[in-house]
Amino acid sequence: MIRVVERVDVAAPAAVTWAAMTDWARQGEWMLGTEVRVTSGDGRGVGSTLAAFTGLARVGFTDHMEITEWRPPVRCGVRHTGWLVRGTGVFEVVDRGALGSTFVWSEELRLPRLLWAPVSPLFRAGLRASLRRFAAFAQARA
Repeated sequence: MIRVVERVDVAAPAAVTWAAMTDWARQGEWMLGTEVRVTSGDGRGVGSTLAAFTGLARVGFTDHMEITEWRPPVRCGVRHTGWLVRGTGVFEVVDRGALGSTFVWSEELRLPRLLWAPVSPLFRAGLRASLRRFAAFAQARA
């Protein structure tokens, strides 16, 4: 099992950060090389499914997810159900009062080790850069 946890402080109230985090259609504006679409349900509750294509041009893969937990404006849990990415993810918003909020991205993934070893540094760097872009995206909504 591979565990990834990254976080970013956001100078916006928790409700704004939550709304930005769960705006699946616009996730590609801040998540590097990713486009997300809702494939069933409304994307706003348990049982809805999402497909996130990550790559450049048409070279990449699609990560299929099902929302397993929905507690606005605090926590969204997903189960990765694709052929390549399996495991769970949690997107959390921590309210910091007048300071804004913190967005926490955590994943516990089952990936082929031979694949993860060479891409891990690039993935983590890309995720950190994406979260910095997310903070600006959310703050612009405040």
